[in-house]
Amino acid sequence: MAEDIYMARVEELAGKVVGDVAASLSLFMAYLGDQAGVFEAMDGEGPMSVADLAAKTGLNEKYLHQWLGSVSAAGYVTYDADNDTFSITPEQALIFTREGQPACMQGFIQAVVSQYESHEKAVETFKSGKGRPWSDQSQCCFCGTDRFFRPGYAANLTSEWIPSLGGVEDKLKAGAKIADIGCGHGSSSILMAEAYPNSTVIGFDFHEPSIEEARRKAADAGIDNVSFEVASAQDYPGDDFDFACIFDALHDMGDPVGAARHIRETLKDDGTFMLVEPLAGDTMAENMHPIGQIFYAFSTTVCTPASLAQDVGLGLGAQAGQKRLTDVLTKAGFGKVRRASETPTNMVLEITA
Repeated sequence: MAEDIYMARVEELAGKVVGDVAASLSLFMAYLGDQAGVFEAMDGEGPMSVADLAAKTGLNEKYLHQWLGSVSAAGYVTYDADNDTFSITPEQALIFTREGQPACMQGFIQAVVSQYESHEKAVETFKSGKGRPWSDQSQCCFCGTDRFFRPGYAANLTSEWIPSLGGVEDKLKAGAKIADIGCGHGSSSILMAEAYPNSTVIGFDFHEPSIEEARRKAADAGIDNVSFEVASAQDYPGDDFDFACIFDALHDMGDPVGAARHIRETLKDDGTFMLVEPLAGDTMAENMHPIGQIFYAFSTTVCTPASLAQDVGLGLGAQAGQKRLTDVLTKAGFGKVRRASETPTNMVLEITA
């Protein structure tokens, strides 16, 4: 059967792909500049020649010349053609080098790079239809994920999200028992322990290397009201928790209903469960935008494979939406689910009996 090819559409799509290729390489260049400390070296220095930057960083001038050409064309660095110098504005610095700032995107970029690092396994998993454990991801993925989420948690967790929950902040200030399930490298646990010194925080994660890193971070911070244990969401030890939380991890679990049921069983009768998940609409049509595109991509290579590698393998995906999440929570025995807060990338659900 003959096909009608409209060349204007071909050219339009090809132009978009060229832009996407440029963007993908720009992210890789941004990662190089981050890992080699080039953005940091430029921050606050004003206009610099290639030779100036080479002298400050100790990097090869020829490599820097090519790198600066790419990131300047991308708009990540500012190029002055009249003086043949390069600089970064304060706004560019916030995005590319000021670690810990909510606007810093290097953690996000690192997580993207991690997927290319293990692309052969991603292809194999996608073709097989089988699961791929979280532990099989690269170290770059673990570090990038924590690095990306940490600034958002620092900006919102104790200032916006917890205060949006009914009566929880007062409990935590007075002294409460907190379970942080799927805590990863422990950033959220440590933030809560710092903000609520009268409370005790226990972080649980089934990935032992992440728990070891969380323990190191807590020790470095000198915090003694937080501890970390290797355990799954379905069987972590303890009970009588006043507050339980999961940050961007329920959709990765094979049995989210079982995890939520165990949380309900280990909470006090008047306890609260806070679920933070990627912001998404309830239908795919509502998620046809750049953030949805990004989360669907990570869900293809990280989140859904992690779920399918576990018992049940529900495979919620990173764009599950509040309606499907509520269905999971009510099946687990919770009675009330309310959206308490949100950011451009996350929704915060308050769940009670």
